[in-house]
Amino acid sequence: MPTITQSSDVQTVITTFEVTPGTCQDLMDALQEAYAGFISRQPGFVAAGLHVNDAQTRIANYSQWQRREDFMVMLRTDEMRRRNRELNALCRSFEPVMYDVVATYS
Repeated sequence: MPTITQSSDVQTVITTFEVTPGTCQDLMDALQEAYAGFISRQPGFVAAGLHVNDAQTRIANYSQWQRREDFMVMLRTDEMRRRNRELNALCRSFEPVMYDVVATYS
C-alpha cells in the first residue's frame, strides 16, 4: 500500500487515463495484470494504487519508486513498451507525471 508523506524518499508517479465506460474495466484488468505480472517485480518498485471515478471515464494510478531512474528503466523495457501499446489501445489518452509530495493532511 502506498504511504504518502512529505518527507518520503520515494519518487511519486501519478498516471491518469481517459477512458470510456465501455473500456474502463478492460483497462483496469490490463493494469492489474501489468502490476501483478511485471511492474511490481521491477527493481525500485515500492507500491501502487489504482483508482477509478464513479462515471468510469477516468483511471488514476498512483505509484511509488525508490528512484526516478528505477521508473524510467522500467518504462524503457521491451515488456513495458509492449504493454503500453496495449494500454494505449484501450484508452483515449494516458500520461505519467512525476511529482514531489509538498504537504499531507490527516
